[in-house]
Amino acid sequence: MSRRDLIDFVLLAAIWGASFLFLRIGVPEFGPFALIGLRSGIAALCLLPLVLMREGKSQMLGYVRELTVVGIVNAVIPFTLLAYAAASLSAGFTALINATTPLWAAVIGLFWLNAKLSKLQWAGLALGVVGMVVLTWGKVDFKPGGSGLAIVAGLIATLAYGFSTHYTKKKLASLSPMGVAAGSQTAGALLMLPLAIAFWPETLPSAKAWLAAILLAVLATAFGLILYFRLIAKLGGQKASTVTFLIPVFAVGWGGVFLGETVTLPMALGGAIVLAGTSLTLGLRLGLASRVEKAP
Repeated sequence: MSRRDLIDFVLLAAIWGASFLFLRIGVPEFGPFALIGLRSGIAALCLLPLVLMREGKSQMLGYVRELTVVGIVNAVIPFTLLAYAAASLSAGFTALINATTPLWAAVIGLFWLNAKLSKLQWAGLALGVVGMVVLTWGKVDFKPGGSGLAIVAGLIATLAYGFSTHYTKKKLASLSPMGVAAGSQTAGALLMLPLAIAFWPETLPSAKAWLAAILLAVLATAFGLILYFRLIAKLGGQKASTVTFLIPVFAVGWGGVFLGETVTLPMALGGAIVLAGTSLTLGLRLGLASRVEKAP
């Protein structure tokens, strides 16, 4: 990995980690629907002109139905549910739940596409389940004021992301990644528009909330996707996907610095187990394991 790629890699983790901070700041004043309507709408306005100038509109027009599905499962559902979760969960905790996406992707691939999992990937799934149990231990409370529904919302969001991964590969392989990003965000914005209008806050949000919403859309969504696709082009999909492991670190850091959030022992331990499980599920190896496998 070159120095430029390393800078892009860390920058992307910092930006996507900050998205959970922006959710924590924006949701209380905007609410999930209005905030996510802004997120997808502004991101689409940033991405769509770039794609139209580079690729034209003819390619995307042939995939309107598929892009709408991706807009639902990769934007509308997960963005809204993570926003709902962020209203009562810390930025770091929400980011750790989000890190289970590769686990769900593996499960969906197993049942939908009959994908074969290696022994290490099965071990990764098992570790991921154990990690989620440790992470959420004592927090799954469905009484009023409890965080049970927020945790479930976060997990459903990652399930949607996992489905989107396979659906995109299966249905949109011939469309460029930037085309998929721009088209799906545009579809998501159009679908969110009625909800954003219906649930627009009666009280004008503060400048801080507006700044969080704009940064969430422009920095974390539009620029983050551009950066991610640049890394995929240079490093390949598997290496680029390892940014998953740095995102919660930055989310915890941003939450601690700007919101005074703390890290509990179950959160640290459960998070470490989840990330280890995710690593195995992605088919990655620790350095020692790699050296052993390459030995004659």
